Amino acid sequence: MAGEPTPFEALGGADKLRALVDRFYQLMDAQPEYYAIRKLHPQDLAGSAEKLYLFLSGWLGGPPLYQQKFGQPFLRARHLPFSIGVAERDLWLACMAQAMRDCGVEAGFAAALADAFSKTADHMRNREG
Repeated sequence: MAGEPTPFEALGGADKLRALVDRFYQLMDAQPEYYAIRKLHPQDLAGSAEKLYLFLSGWLGGPPLYQQKFGQPFLRARHLPFSIGVAERDLWLACMAQAMRDCGVEAGFAAALADAFSKTADHMRNREG
C-alpha cells in the first residue's frame, strides 16, 4: 500500500515545480510591488531561479537536488548578507502566493504550502521591522 504523496508529488512533480519557480521570478522581475525583494537579487535571475528550484525539490520531499549539487543549504547563513525584515519576508510570501495562484496550485494545498513557506521565510529575517 502506497503512503501519502510527498508535497513534491502533490504539487505535480518537477515540471510543475519548475513552472512555479519560473512564475515566481517572472512576477518578482515584472511587478513593481516586488521591487524591494527584486533589488536583493542579481540582474540575471537565472541562477537564483535554479537554486530555488533545486532547494524546493528536496524541501518538498522530491529529489534532494540542492544538496547533491551544493551540500547542506544553510539557508539562514546564505541569506545573512541581505537585509531581510518583515517587509521583505511578506513580499516574498506575497509573490509566491501569486505564483501559486497563477500556476493553478489547488487552494487547500497552496494554503498548506504558504504556511510552511511562512515559517521558513520568518526564519530568514535578520533584522527587526
